Amino acid sequence: MSSLRHPVGPQPPSVYWRRRAVVGLGLIAVIVVIILIVVRPGTAEPTGSGEPAPTASDSAEVDGSEADDEQSDLDAAAEDAAAEGGGAPQACTSEQVQVTPITDAESYGPESQPQLSLSLTNLGSRPCVMEVGSDVQELLITSGPDRIWSSRDCQVDPVAATVVLEPGEERSTPAIPWNRTRSEPGVCDVQRTPVPGGGATYRLSVSVGEFAGDGDRPFLLN
Repeated sequence: MSSLRHPVGPQPPSVYWRRRAVVGLGLIAVIVVIILIVVRPGTAEPTGSGEPAPTASDSAEVDGSEADDEQSDLDAAAEDAAAEGGGAPQACTSEQVQVTPITDAESYGPESQPQLSLSLTNLGSRPCVMEVGSDVQELLITSGPDRIWSSRDCQVDPVAATVVLEPGEERSTPAIPWNRTRSEPGVCDVQRTPVPGGGATYRLSVSVGEFAGDGDRPFLLN
């Protein structure tokens, strides 16, 4: 400690003090440089506009918002395409489809068997899907208040079927012959009773599931 305060040697003390001053200044300069190197990377530089620079999270939020907007536009376009007929047809409604009873004649001779069927017509402006199998069809013959015969009585192997009805399209089911006898639900293994002819009037009404027919179709049996 004493040597630092009172330097000794062949040279004057002022020389030693100047050397020590130079060394001290050099050390201070090195320390300042080190501090600048350590502190500088963490210093935020202002942007040219004076506003803080956007962060990575800000950019991600902007990109996510734009992606959501684009997806919404795509979803809306898909809905418009489906509404214009590009999507799958929807189920038919009773207001859209007309169900009509059909006979192959208005009167029949003593030996003729009426051929019974029904037609389906799409009255709407768009295609629709409908269950039309024999498992949901019913052709019913009545005479006044008397229930005479039904295609559902003792039905064998009913078949399910689905069709797409285009706007304005009409489809008819295969005809079923009626042997001019009575039928009853659940009464199958018996001799059926023939119905009277001689100009008697009968009426055919039809339904397909929940779709009721448009009126009935009268015919005569001679």
